[in-house]
Amino acid sequence: MTADDSFGRLDDDYPACAMGRAAAMLGTTQGFLRAIGEARLITPLRSAGGHRRYSRYQLRIAARARELVDQGTPIEAACRIVILEGQLEEAQRIKAEYRRAAGSVNPSASA
Repeated sequence: MTADDSFGRLDDDYPACAMGRAAAMLGTTQGFLRAIGEARLITPLRSAGGHRRYSRYQLRIAARARELVDQGTPIEAACRIVILEGQLEEAQRIKAEYRRAAGSVNPSASA
């Protein structure tokens, strides 16, 4: 197994990416990443030396916030929008689970 193979197997929550690399991948500044951290949109883990480390999941969230900021949304509002989008997605997932569970308990009710 090569290093590239093992990286591909890391889960989305593994804090593998340093701040400089994360900023470069997103095409933004380290200050932007600090700002969304201060707004509590994401909370990067810290290395033993105190350096911020970002997961792939956090990078996706940061990319969505950057997209909103690039469209002219203030950073605080962009962070709130991303949080609300996540809450809506979770509510929709739960609703779908309830519907599936209700359908399996009473299949004749859906007909």
